[in-house]
Amino acid sequence: IGESDSLRGKLSSVEQGEIGDINARLQSLRLGLLKAADQIRLSSDAAEKNLWEEKQRALETRRDQLQDDYEKLAVTAGEIRRQLARGELVGTVGDGREIRITGGDILHYSMPNTLGFFGKLQLFGANIWRFLSEDPREANTEGGVFPAIFGTFCMTVLMSALVTPFGVIAAIYLREYAKQGAFVRWVRICVNNLAGVPSIVFGVFGVGFFVYIAGGALDNLLFADEVKYTNAPVFGTGGVLWASLTLALMTLPVVIVATEEALAAVPRGAREASLACGASKWQTIRNIVVPAAAPGILTGMILAMARGAGEVAPLMMVGVVKLAPTLPFDGSFPFVHLDRKFMHLGFHIYDLGFQSPDADAARPMVFATTLLLILLVLVLNAGAIAIRNHLRRKYQSGAF
Repeated sequence: IGESDSLRGKLSSVEQGEIGDINARLQSLRLGLLKAADQIRLSSDAAEKNLWEEKQRALETRRDQLQDDYEKLAVTAGEIRRQLARGELVGTVGDGREIRITGGDILHYSMPNTLGFFGKLQLFGANIWRFLSEDPREANTEGGVFPAIFGTFCMTVLMSALVTPFGVIAAIYLREYAKQGAFVRWVRICVNNLAGVPSIVFGVFGVGFFVYIAGGALDNLLFADEVKYTNAPVFGTGGVLWASLTLALMTLPVVIVATEEALAAVPRGAREASLACGASKWQTIRNIVVPAAAPGILTGMILAMARGAGEVAPLMMVGVVKLAPTLPFDGSFPFVHLDRKFMHLGFHIYDLGFQSPDADAARPMVFATTLLLILLVLVLNAGAIAIRNHLRRKYQSGAF
């Protein structure tokens, strides 16, 4: 098993690392060759045509070199696979039948009848670690949920980074700067109603505005060659960026309402004392009001994170997938790939429970993933309570 684990690590490094990098560069070269061929066909100037022909030859030479490297790595990967299939476990089961299992197919083993209490505890911890750190296998019915955890984390952090500044600024304007009247009351009614809109409606809006309009505009502006020569949109399809923006829009009312209530709870005497000491209105808000309201602001932010982490319906339309071969953040340049699709714990539960080809085999994964998502939301809410209490003690102020 140790030898097989080592070989699987080498195979993953070759296939997902080196071969994946070569495939990415080959894709870029294919795009360059298509563009060069198109320019040669359309060019009427002989000098310009010769220039593009020289570029085409250089690209072809580079492509052939990468193809040779690819074939060498493919041979290496094939040799590793043959080594994985070389070992074999032969055994006899209770009814006398002989079984044969390829060594590379054995991931781990246990002997429950020989384990004591601490041995079972150790096995339980090892199984939890494998569940949290491994990739899914066998149509997601085995293995772990690490890509789903990573995708949920990335989407939630990006969503929070997008929604918090807008929500806090909007609340400060409505509470501290806007002239209270019919228009502000109407805006508050709209914000409260926005919080009650079904999440699937936000998903439809995300597809229509973020994916088709914003994504299409970005593709035309930055990736015109990819769209023209490969007909493959980059940002004009679902991805982690559009999913985060959609959930940021959905959770924006939570942050605005929580921030407004926190700002309203700051004693009026604190504002008046700051102004009486010569501070401007902005200095008062920045140094007195916002720190005193920080517990409520952070509570609203973390509650928005908890809601966003558990949403599924809008994500099904703007970027979440059953199995993502690559992560939004990895070691390949430019390291951050906001156009990539991603896995999510909530959708993983839906897919295992209702789309799995083997419902019985998927049932343990459904319950385990559900428990993990509930624990994640509980941790976020507990964090909100702890931060709120800490900041409340830190910035407590008496009434003037």
